[in-house]
Amino acid sequence: MSTPTRTIYTPQFKFKVVMEAIRRENATEVARQHNIDWGVLNKWKRSFITNGHQLFETTPDKEKLQMEKKIEKLEQMVGRKEVELALLKNFADFYGQKSM
Repeated sequence: MSTPTRTIYTPQFKFKVVMEAIRRENATEVARQHNIDWGVLNKWKRSFITNGHQLFETTPDKEKLQMEKKIEKLEQMVGRKEVELALLKNFADFYGQKSM
């Protein structure tokens, strides 16, 4: 007995079908026309309605997040360099006192 294969749909296809279901206000008929389980289409539709606002997030929001991550990384690098400088200063002071 073999297990049924799971169909993977592209995001573009899902969007097209969800928009068609919203426009026609009959998800059952749209699901039947595209040979998709009604529950699957309903799940896509709920997800679209819940998360659709993310499509309209502005680029500055995304850029801000990227910049915050970059700042955090640079702060960590500066911290490491400060430790390295302190160690080098300690070594220089230690060897400077020995040579006197």
